[in-house]
Amino acid sequence: MDLYALDLGDPVYRRVCGGNNNEDGEGESCMEIAPIPGVPNAFAVRDSKNPDAGTLRFTGDELRATGMTTI
Repeated sequence: MDLYALDLGDPVYRRVCGGNNNEDGEGESCMEIAPIPGVPNAFAVRDSKNPDAGTLRFTGDELRATGMTTI
């Protein structure tokens, strides 16, 4: 299934932060994640500091393979 072909509608994002201290002193690294409507175990991810830049889309298995455990 092509996750990028799906309409996200108006997703409800939640902020997820990693706790890494960036070199520029900005503090935690954060992103926002929302379930893709109508598709079980699929998510849209965007930059919390630049949400208009677009989304990346992943299955839950792909996110867990990166070590993300908060989905």
